[in-house]
Amino acid sequence: MFRSLRALWGGRHVRRLLPLSLLARTHLSALPVALSFLIADWTGSYASVGLLSGGMAVGQAVAGPVRGRIADRDSLTTVLFATGVAYATGLGLLIAVAGLAPASLWPVALVIAFCTGLVLPPVSQISRSVWPRLVEDDQRDALYTLDSTGYELVAMAGPLLATTVVTLWGGPAAVAVCAVLATGGAMVFALVLRAAALEHVEPRGQAEPGEPAKRRSLLRDSVFRRAVLVAFFLMAALFSVNLSLVAWGRDRGEATTAGVLIALFSLGSAIGGLAVVGRGRKQNSGRSIGVLVVGLAVLAVLLPPLSEQTPVWTLAVATALTGTAVAPSLGASNARIGDLSPPERRAEAFGWLATATTGGVALIMPMVGWLLDEWGPTASIGLGAVSALVSAALAVSLPQPVRSEAAVPASEVN
Repeated sequence: MFRSLRALWGGRHVRRLLPLSLLARTHLSALPVALSFLIADWTGSYASVGLLSGGMAVGQAVAGPVRGRIADRDSLTTVLFATGVAYATGLGLLIAVAGLAPASLWPVALVIAFCTGLVLPPVSQISRSVWPRLVEDDQRDALYTLDSTGYELVAMAGPLLATTVVTLWGGPAAVAVCAVLATGGAMVFALVLRAAALEHVEPRGQAEPGEPAKRRSLLRDSVFRRAVLVAFFLMAALFSVNLSLVAWGRDRGEATTAGVLIALFSLGSAIGGLAVVGRGRKQNSGRSIGVLVVGLAVLAVLLPPLSEQTPVWTLAVATALTGTAVAPSLGASNARIGDLSPPERRAEAFGWLATATTGGVALIMPMVGWLLDEWGPTASIGLGAVSALVSAALAVSLPQPVRSEAAVPASEVN
């Protein structure tokens, strides 16, 4: 069953770069939990948590395509080093404001969160733009799904790490740990890219002189726009789960239990993704996201205020089963973006994907926070189910991909 997985892992650069890329993204799953405790303890409101998380996501969304264009033409090492340092500085300022300023000054933290989002190290979009250069054409979908699956595996550690640090030392320490992971991971990944002669996403010789100034926006293609919107609504749905479970655990005084449930969501995703990669079959994103819709609807029924006495083991099973649709959905969505983008513009294309995913988070987080304050987790998870339903409908509307680009085998990458 896992023959295709072994063949995919056989590439020298895949074995080196994929794990480092995943480790450099560990902070992404830990930071929402760490920030939730830092800001909620400071302001006493989940709405403020949603607004600050949304502000950071807006910053990430605004800068995504810009970072992509820079990566397409400049040194990836420079981009990753510069953003890593700036990002850690921004998180440090958030810790300082939350610790020293009165809660009434939370709008200042909103500005800092937005600016911090602007300089998020673009490890995700850079790595996804590099993957097609490392494998044969028929392995591309599998590598994107393995990327999503691997991220779910490391994402299990993020919430557990954050809640453990919160329990031992508090929210500020948890955010500080995220800053160290983000900066250190980006720098190490950048150095290995340079050593593998992959410091530039695509060889410069493929672009014609003057082309960058004249080329049309990728968003002018209606199919590409729909593919980006699939990711927009999908990520909005997924982020509704984390904050809802954090709120459920905090209200019950069981922060660690919430971290375990979030980790189980990621574990289910990893299992689902490995099953897809092992079968070596192309994944149907519309079907996978449809499964996610059903799972989120079930979770909404099991959580307060609709259900006040649901056993934790029932929530654990439902959360893990719902998660099995996540990595296959993300992998298929990412692969479609790679299919639809010109090789010399992949970093820009994945920059638009980053904009879409963070834009989805920016849209839903304030709404999730408000729903949690007013009605509780049933409403916030229900909103995520609606968002996933829109994503599934858009995925079904996309045409089947046609690939004409010749892939570069991993053995030919110096």
